[in-house]
Amino acid sequence: MRFASGITILLLGLSLQLFSERAQAQVVTAGPDSVMVLTPEADSVAQEKKFFLSGLKDLGRPGKAALFSAALPGLGQAYNGAYWKIPVIYATGAVLGYFLIDNNNKYQDFRAAVLQRRTNSDKYQDHPIYGVQRSNGSAQLLYSRDYYRRNRDLTIILSVGAYALNIAEAYVHAHLKDFDVGDNLTLRVQPDLFQTPAANSMTPGLTLTLYTRTK
Repeated sequence: MRFASGITILLLGLSLQLFSERAQAQVVTAGPDSVMVLTPEADSVAQEKKFFLSGLKDLGRPGKAALFSAALPGLGQAYNGAYWKIPVIYATGAVLGYFLIDNNNKYQDFRAAVLQRRTNSDKYQDHPIYGVQRSNGSAQLLYSRDYYRRNRDLTIILSVGAYALNIAEAYVHAHLKDFDVGDNLTLRVQPDLFQTPAANSMTPGLTLTLYTRTK
């Protein structure tokens, strides 16, 4: 009897503990009004969201434009209002993507042919340039394989550079939108003489001076 009572008390305590943990994320209702009780987990999520939004706000216009272009090429340009640049970006991406796929397919094709040339069963064995009847047919096959591999790797590098240029362009454009180009700025171009240390003489040139007018 005591053993059964102890088990009952233990089960009652466990149920109360589980109920209290679940109740942390519930809506406490008292009459017609309800109050939302935030749990520590919900409060931490809210703090992280608030920190992210505040950090995004502190980036400023150039930082936001760069972040948007990094997330999706062309989005930073749309944020800057330069919508005409978006087709240029995606046309560049399409051209680079085409050359990347084409060079990689040709590289894989010639690579397989080089491996099969040992048994004279490759698709180019009767080719007028790569055929086995030519003295340098195998050498031409190796050259084409390496050629398209270099082109593929170069296309990858150019694609990474185009992606980085897309981010940099959005960042610089956002900076220039805040650049003062009003009537108070002026550029003076005037001739000048510069000393050449190597020849120890004077060389004519031009001096560009950007300054602000004072009223």
